[in-house]
Amino acid sequence: MSKTKNFIFKGKQSFSSSKLDQIKHQFSNSNKIDAKISSNEIYLVQSKSEKINHEGLQDILAAKENDAEFTFYVGPRLGTISPWSSKTEDIIRNVGFDNIERVERLYGFNLECDSEINALDLSMFYDRMTQSIYNNKDDFKNLFKSDKPRSLNHINILEAGKSELERANKSFGFAMSDQEIDYLYDFYNNEKRNPTDAELMMFAQANSEHCRHKIFNAKWNVDGSQKNNTLFDLIKETSKSSPDGIISAYKDNAAIIEGSKVERLNLNESNEYEFKEDNLNSTIKVETHNHPTAISPYPGASTGSGGEIRDEGATGRGAKPKIGLVGFNVSNLRIPNLLRSWEKNELKPSRIASPLDIMIEAPIGAAAFNNEFGRPSTLGYFRCFETDFDNNKAFGYHKPIMLAGGIGEVRDVNNFKLQIKEDYLVVVLGGPAMLIGLGGGAASSVSSGDSDEDLDFASVQRDNAEMERRCQEVINKCSSQENSFIEFIHDVGAGGLSNAIPELAKDSNLGVYIELSKIPNADKSMSPMEIWSNESQERYVLAIHKDNKNAFEKICQRERCEYAIVGHTTKEMSVKLYDEQNKNYPVDVPLSMLFGDLPITEMEVKEEFVETFNEDNSEDIDLSDSITKVLQHPTVSSKSFLITIGDRTVSGMVARDQFVGPYQVPVSDYSLSLRSYTSNNGEVLSIGEKPTIALINPAASMRMALGEALTNMSGVVIKGLNNVQVSANWMAASGENSDDFALRSGVEALSKIAVDLKVSIPVGKDSLSMRTKWSENNSDYEVSSPLSGVITAMAPVDDVTESVTPELNTSDDTSILLIKLNNKNRLAGSIFSEITETKYQHTPDIDDIEVFEKLFSGIQNLLKSKKILAMHDISDGGLITTLLEMCFTKKVGMRMDLDDSSGVNEFLFSEEIGFAIQIKKNNLDEVTNTLKNENIYVKNIAEIIDDEQFSIFKNDSELFSKSVIELEKNWRETSHAIQSIRDNEEIANSELSLLDDRNFQGLKSNISFDENELKHINIKRTKPKVAILREQGVNGQNEMAAAFTLAGFNAFDVHMQDLLDGNTNLKDFQGMAVCGGFSYGDVLGAGGGWSKTILYNNLVKDQFQEFFSDEKVFTLGVCNGCQMLSNLKDIIPGAEFWPSFERNLSDQFEARLAQVKISKTESVLLDGMEDWMIPVASAHGEGRAQFNNNDLQELEKSNQIAMHFVDSSENSSEIYPINPNGSPNGITGITASNGRVTIMMPHPERVFRKVQLSWHRKDWNEYSPWMQIFINAKKFSDKN
Repeated sequence: MSKTKNFIFKGKQSFSSSKLDQIKHQFSNSNKIDAKISSNEIYLVQSKSEKINHEGLQDILAAKENDAEFTFYVGPRLGTISPWSSKTEDIIRNVGFDNIERVERLYGFNLECDSEINALDLSMFYDRMTQSIYNNKDDFKNLFKSDKPRSLNHINILEAGKSELERANKSFGFAMSDQEIDYLYDFYNNEKRNPTDAELMMFAQANSEHCRHKIFNAKWNVDGSQKNNTLFDLIKETSKSSPDGIISAYKDNAAIIEGSKVERLNLNESNEYEFKEDNLNSTIKVETHNHPTAISPYPGASTGSGGEIRDEGATGRGAKPKIGLVGFNVSNLRIPNLLRSWEKNELKPSRIASPLDIMIEAPIGAAAFNNEFGRPSTLGYFRCFETDFDNNKAFGYHKPIMLAGGIGEVRDVNNFKLQIKEDYLVVVLGGPAMLIGLGGGAASSVSSGDSDEDLDFASVQRDNAEMERRCQEVINKCSSQENSFIEFIHDVGAGGLSNAIPELAKDSNLGVYIELSKIPNADKSMSPMEIWSNESQERYVLAIHKDNKNAFEKICQRERCEYAIVGHTTKEMSVKLYDEQNKNYPVDVPLSMLFGDLPITEMEVKEEFVETFNEDNSEDIDLSDSITKVLQHPTVSSKSFLITIGDRTVSGMVARDQFVGPYQVPVSDYSLSLRSYTSNNGEVLSIGEKPTIALINPAASMRMALGEALTNMSGVVIKGLNNVQVSANWMAASGENSDDFALRSGVEALSKIAVDLKVSIPVGKDSLSMRTKWSENNSDYEVSSPLSGVITAMAPVDDVTESVTPELNTSDDTSILLIKLNNKNRLAGSIFSEITETKYQHTPDIDDIEVFEKLFSGIQNLLKSKKILAMHDISDGGLITTLLEMCFTKKVGMRMDLDDSSGVNEFLFSEEIGFAIQIKKNNLDEVTNTLKNENIYVKNIAEIIDDEQFSIFKNDSELFSKSVIELEKNWRETSHAIQSIRDNEEIANSELSLLDDRNFQGLKSNISFDENELKHINIKRTKPKVAILREQGVNGQNEMAAAFTLAGFNAFDVHMQDLLDGNTNLKDFQGMAVCGGFSYGDVLGAGGGWSKTILYNNLVKDQFQEFFSDEKVFTLGVCNGCQMLSNLKDIIPGAEFWPSFERNLSDQFEARLAQVKISKTESVLLDGMEDWMIPVASAHGEGRAQFNNNDLQELEKSNQIAMHFVDSSENSSEIYPINPNGSPNGITGITASNGRVTIMMPHPERVFRKVQLSWHRKDWNEYSPWMQIFINAKKFSDKN
């Protein structure tokens, strides 16, 4: 047996200067001393031999051998493998370094201070849930240490009795009930054998509240009266009464909703893209990942989004995720130096992250997974809520809500899984098993504090979105065929394979035989139980026919997607897991035991009444102070810090994200997706939630949540309420009578109003352990969440352009109308009541269903008749927030005029359902009379004024007046504060200060595009071939292929593996488009790993070199493709002065609709576009151009700078976020001196249609000016 050898290399500086400054600040505050801190990346490499290619390895890692010792090191927790390691090892394998076994990254820190290291708090240097501190290099040897496999354990109940089962239940964290323990004890006694730990863990996961939804399937007794329906029955009743459009409900990983026939971009068997007419249906799913996010926010939220994406992909016989959403509920933030008057002293257990830490780390985790996978995240919400402690109890979100959801698409032929038969192959698709998330399903089913704190470490999960992207490519390829190879697919989530594989068997009325040794495993020390039940992410379980094995394997190999055939289905309905090495069965149980008829949970509750009390007088409270505080409340304030970190344009299938208008203000009420690159058909998605109302009136909170979701989407023309489908997510702290009664009341209320409105709820999820308990200073504390129902509504849309946003029209003479469900102004549960710490008895509610229907249809009719210019619904913060957010979209003032019909504060701050709409004054009488005739409350309340003041008058007496800019600063304050802590503070300040720049007018364009040229060039029959080049992790190929195809090309999907295998040669193409995404997850620098796989393979390198030298072909590199090509500049003629692309100055992934201006160059793709100023999608983390020596001057001298970020005056800008990455002179596009190779960081391929831009000129037609790039490519190819 050969010995391994470890090598240590020193890499680049670990963190930017701004990030190190943040660490220093935290260190000084905690330890009360100053320190000098520096850090470098340290790479530990394990080789099979002592001889390695040192020079090549150092080049790939951008490192040198390291002899220096650092003060301490931070690396992955012992026994874990970081996502960075997995991706880097892929690169090293693909460049041909076969003798490298393992690579891992650590951070070496040098710390100079006047104190012993052991006496210092070092918590700011690492995440204790995912990382460890290593004192010296000698400790590194344990990182790659592989212990012998842990053994299978038998629980000796035959001798020790049931108590041994109870002991195992506690020590393993199974979270089984007494009834379940009795059930298992009886089963194994009858079998006359002891259970294995693998069997018990499998049973615990399969029968956890998380998986079985026992409370929603429970029998209910309320005040001694037995209810004849379960909570699940109540939800299902909505689909029974309104089945329109539902194809699949409650049967699969996501609901399937009827779509339409459109032109789908299809990849045929020759890997050629083509538009093909097909029936595409919609999928919808919304999940939560609360417990893992509380324990370790980044991986918890990241894998929350990843798990929901897998749910969508594993729907039917394979579906495609399309757009995503994210939501968060946390307790009060308590931002340092920004404490709010309503935030009291913090009390929380040490085992969970603070609300502020959650909101710094978790959103990045969720965004990073969506970004890397390639799903735009276009919708979300954020709520902060926490009450004062009373008898050591409070309401709040110490256990946060982390909501992850989205919609996807599935071909009509793939709606349903097939009935598989005996001897079908069982396949595990995706990454290997690791000791990750063990027991997560059970852990999520208990209140925080009820389980062993050490078990929380076992629940921490690990993300690898790039692997999930590869899996999805396999699913896409299979499902795009006439007859998909996938006959059954299930995602691997809670419980790991021990849940997914038995589910496959159960749903097929078959058994399974699985071989333990065939399960891919990256940790050889794991026991059979750990291999079977770990929750390693990015995995799917499939069933395929053995005749399709070879074809399926070829697809996986091309995508470099790991897979394993681990067993087969059997006629005997049992689960058998065979261990060849030990010649035993760690699992051998009938399916009837695993999914048997366990005792049904019984819920007995007493009706709860809120005591009546005298309401506080809202009119005694200062108006100006209340407006400021409402705008500063995190629930109301700008969510920009949550949004710009997420890519919202990838795929080119987004018609509306969170930002609206030329100033890109995040106030959109809904999200819009497209079904096709050639139509305006799509879907609208919106969210509603009102948990603060639930403390007083849980039924009203659910009616209002649905109402908010519907009013949020009402700015888009849909066919009717009966076409709306809803996902309902339920979070509650079950176990106390008041909480259980609130849950029952909320479900009953939602079911009834949904039935009355003909809205169906075909999908949902519950998380009913929203309670945190802990002991501190001999006192017991408890924080419970109120009933928190989150409603996600979706509806098909015939034409996404038939929609309005809160962006005000400043060109016409207009009025602002208030339209409401009623003339009540109830304040209970409002943001106003929170910030003023006042109590109110009565909550907003939907008191009259018929009026609500008229309100909705009235708005829809006004939209259809083009009467509404702008619209915003009333929600958190009340009417005043609605109007101010509309003003922010154009930086204009407004005058409100009130009368004596109600109190000022209740009128402005009540959150009753309603809208503010902008209409032309010449339509005022018609619109007002139409609504009044339907008994809808309507009032002319405001108009836009010339200056920037927002003024409120009552009977011509001024009550309030303040600059809209100053009010927007109040509104942005929380977002700016978190952005400053999380990112580069100087850059965050730059964005806020832009508000004071009156010369900044937001996005503009100076070009009116004539698309007739597109029709002319497509008359020619010749279709040149363009290679749409991608590497593993690239996710932007579809939109690139669509743009080239519509411009008259034959676009072909070319994977780097095709070139490495010799199956494809670049010489066969007239053009090459190098796509955006996250090749290898951007480890080793964006595009770095991709370029190394070319440079270290001589045959492939020669192909590229010959292609770049051919005068008859062109190359376009976008984003990741731009970064990759910049690393190939030595083999690209005329590219010797190109820059590298480094981390953005903000220290953050930046997704913006930016403004660029095109310069005069030799670029064949930008021919004729000189001086065009156009908005464009920009989304990257490493886009800052960095030049060596005089390279920038050389490029400018030779006119190779093709594109700059520019301000409203068309001047190149380095001001953030006009320039989102910090490149000098705003440089963001470059060409080779011959003009045939053009690279750029922005994404024109995502916005070649007008409808794909969140702001555009109104005089553009179907296409945006960016289509000219692809027209130019066709013209160049036609000439050559």
